[in-house]
Amino acid sequence: MTVNMTKGQAINLQKNDGGTLTAVRMGLGWQAAPRRGLFGSRTREIDLDASAVLFADKQPVDVVFFRHLVSDDGSVRHTGDNLVGGVGQGGDDEAILVDLARIPVHIDQIVFTVNSFTGQTFQEVQDAFCRLVDETNGQELARYTLAGGGQYTAQIMAKVHRAGTGWQMTAIGTPANGRTFQDLMPTILPHL
Repeated sequence: MTVNMTKGQAINLQKNDGGTLTAVRMGLGWQAAPRRGLFGSRTREIDLDASAVLFADKQPVDVVFFRHLVSDDGSVRHTGDNLVGGVGQGGDDEAILVDLARIPVHIDQIVFTVNSFTGQTFQEVQDAFCRLVDETNGQELARYTLAGGGQYTAQIMAKVHRAGTGWQMTAIGTPANGRTFQDLMPTILPHL
């Protein structure tokens, strides 16, 4: 059963049978919003980028994004850059796979961001979401839908963080401005 998350909501990442999740996929999907023109509606291609920043004690230690597809330890993998969005027709346009069992013990948080590399604002995007899927069986666990558009070019979507012996996901949903994850660091840090 999927949990539709609201900003700031946290959920424990356990299987329905009480077992522990071992591998998850953070999927990102979006479509270009239609624009009205002289000859009807049309859409532009939108290049959003998903990134995962790995933290140890509130310090960034690694990042996975379209130019660095695999974390240094191999536990986090980006499936590749999508330059237009909407190809999944409601499915994932970009995805980041996280092998929770392989994440080194010093990594305590992974923050997922989305940014418009070309600088288009979220007013030009519709149906943007991030979702967490149990990679072992394909079951969607949680979904956070971006609402409202706006004059910003990025969003801190969610984080997965250690909670006791397991993991927890928190929907963040904070708008930001920046074309890369580096630009977003000042906005990420208060959420750690």
